Amino acid sequence: MTDTATRYDLTPPSEAERKVLEADLNQEERDVLLHHGTEAPFCGGLLGEKRPGVYCCRLCGLPLFKFETKFESGTGWPSFYAPINEANVKGVEDRSYGMRRVETRCARCDSHQGHVFPDGPPPTGLRYCINSVSLEFVGAGEPLRDPLGRGDGLA
Repeated sequence: MTDTATRYDLTPPSEAERKVLEADLNQEERDVLLHHGTEAPFCGGLLGEKRPGVYCCRLCGLPLFKFETKFESGTGWPSFYAPINEANVKGVEDRSYGMRRVETRCARCDSHQGHVFPDGPPPTGLRYCINSVSLEFVGAGEPLRDPLGRGDGLA
């Protein structure tokens, strides 16, 4: 299924494609993306990133957040008030650790990104609290990675 609003194919990777994508992960990325882990606060490489660009899923390359929606939340993780397209990020109820919250996952590869909370700034009032290792930053004007070879994002 192709998301025509952003021209990205949201069809999940095949089992063979997934193996190739997962083979490229380091241990911390594997723990967070595949096993719903959390990186330590204030340690992520993208926390202080302020350049124009796009934040994509580290596993499959799907664009998830624009730099314009990033804000300083003081929580220790990159925070955004909205995804690029709501279809690209899915929410799943998470009742782990005695809490009730909404986990955010990449809509294409189902990798764990972080959580969304209702305490963000206008205009959405949401705070997408995302692990740096779940993301890959692509600076403005740089080509997006297309690890699935689908020609995503091309006009």
